[in-house]
This record gives sequence, C-alpha cells and structure tokens, in this order.
Amino acid sequence: MPRMPLRSGIYIVPTDRWYIERTVWLIAGTVLVTATALAALHRPLWVLVIIATSLASLNVSLTGFCIVGSVLRLLGFTPMLGDPAPGSRLYRMRTDSWYLERRIYAAVGVNVSVASVLALVHSAWWLIFTGFVGVAMIWFAATGFCIMANGLYWLGAEPRLAPDAAARSHVS
Repeated sequence: MPRMPLRSGIYIVPTDRWYIERTVWLIAGTVLVTATALAALHRPLWVLVIIATSLASLNVSLTGFCIVGSVLRLLGFTPMLGDPAPGSRLYRMRTDSWYLERRIYAAVGVNVSVASVLALVHSAWWLIFTGFVGVAMIWFAATGFCIMANGLYWLGAEPRLAPDAAARSHVS
C-alpha cells in the first residue's frame, strides 16, 4: 500500500450549489442532531435512529448505495461523486478507491455507531459526541469545511470534490 504524503493547507468542498452529497450531509446532520436531542431529553431509544443513520453512512462508504441520495436524484439533484451508471435512477457513490470523502462516510459510520451503543449501555454522556458529529455535518454542508476532512487531507487522503486544493497545497 503506497504511503500517503503529508500536506498542509485547508480542504473545503464546493458550496456554490446543492449537489447530492452536500445535501445528504445536511440531512444526515439534521437527523443526528434531532435524534441526539430526543435521546438525551425525551427517550433513550431515539439512539436507534442515530444508529440507523450511522449504519447508512457506513453502507454508503462500503457499497456506494445511498437511499437519501437516490431520493434526491429523483428530485433532480445532481451528484458530484456519483457512479456514472447510464440509465440508472438510483444514486451510487463511486467506490473505485478510498478517496477522502468516502473515508469520511466510513469514519462517521463507525464512530457514531460506537458512540451510540456506548450511550445506551454505558453513559448518556456519549450523546455529546453524536450531537457534535451532527453539528459538524451541518457545518460541513453549509460552509464546505470539515474538521475530519481536513485531518484526513493533511494525512494525505486524496479528495475528489475539490481536487484543486490538493494541487495548491505543497507536500511536506
């Protein structure tokens, strides 16, 4: 496996329009924040919605299929990371390599799943983490900036949504 080169600079995804992936981050973040608040303030079983959202994120990273992305595609949204399957009305994210944005889906899926289970079996304080991830996803959709994406970018993961950022940064 080739070693990823370290980089500097800031990675920001395009925010000039609402494409499928950006809109999915907004919807998933909103679901995470809402379900976290409901689990913390109303009924702990709302954690199951958080787990379902995190498993959907993990599924997108592994298979490329996204039910929310497919609905958005039917509503006329266009993908930026979509697999160009001719004639398909369903959305599938490209899974040809482990590029930066795909790694984000995997990391969110794993981390939020673990935190959700810990919130149920250990301490409700773990909901702070799921809420933070939800807020971070909304922030990512709104501004194009993500803490995790930048960490992966600095570690050398190759972005697909803003490849110019990789060309502008220098390799350390």
